[in-house]
Amino acid sequence: RQFHQFGVESFGVDSVYEDAAMIMMVSDILKELGIGYRLQLNSLGCNDCMPPYREELVAFVRKCEDGICEDCVRRVDTNPIRVLDCKNGSCQELYISAPKLINSLCSDCGNDFNTLKKILEDNAIEYEINTNLVRGLDYYSKTAFEFVSDNIGSQSAIAGGGRYDRLVEFLDGRPTPAVGFAMGIERLMELIVMPQTRRDGYYIGAMDDKAVDLVVKIAHMKRKTDRAVVDYKAKNLKNHLKAADKINARFCCVIGEDELTNGTIWVKDLEGKREEIIKIGEF
Repeated sequence: RQFHQFGVESFGVDSVYEDAAMIMMVSDILKELGIGYRLQLNSLGCNDCMPPYREELVAFVRKCEDGICEDCVRRVDTNPIRVLDCKNGSCQELYISAPKLINSLCSDCGNDFNTLKKILEDNAIEYEINTNLVRGLDYYSKTAFEFVSDNIGSQSAIAGGGRYDRLVEFLDGRPTPAVGFAMGIERLMELIVMPQTRRDGYYIGAMDDKAVDLVVKIAHMKRKTDRAVVDYKAKNLKNHLKAADKINARFCCVIGEDELTNGTIWVKDLEGKREEIIKIGEF
């Protein structure tokens, strides 16, 4: 399927504070858009703690291989960490008792993860630990995070990211620490609630060429306190109402031949659907 996303990446900063900065950036963006979320965290460890954990996980899955789906059977040989991300309910029940990577982190990874949680807590960002939050590519390490919503069905992730310190090496570059995130545009659009626009201001027009100068003067005075739009061309009432509706004006105000003679102005409240004729001096 085709989709669009945007994201932020940081290369060259080997600090868990940069991980926290990425998470806080996503949090700020979603709050600004008025989108509620749950933040899920996990640590994928490093080259020291991941290999022994992988062996432990494979041994566990082998013991319950008869009860897992075909995807998990295949993954246990190719990418065993991904079994934790399986969407099959039966598999997930079996994996409840699977070994957890956060319980096997080395001291450096454990300290970084604890520091990350403290930074988020100090900045009033709530989170939950999801030990099944994993990545399918080997260059990911340490921090993994996802922002999820309960309002868009089963595909609940709206933003995700983490640390990928081995990516540049996988591309034959020098070891370079990196962290970043991506957000799905289509999923954001599903969740953004656009504010309801209310009618505002005055539309002022003339039904007679002789009244054009007067409506210009009235609009000039009205702009001292309100938004006012004036039409310089004389039109019939129906066309003035259409023009006022098009600019989302609250009031359509028109001066015709009778109003010009009587020193009055016809005013219709397009929101309240009320109309009246009042003295220009009172307008």
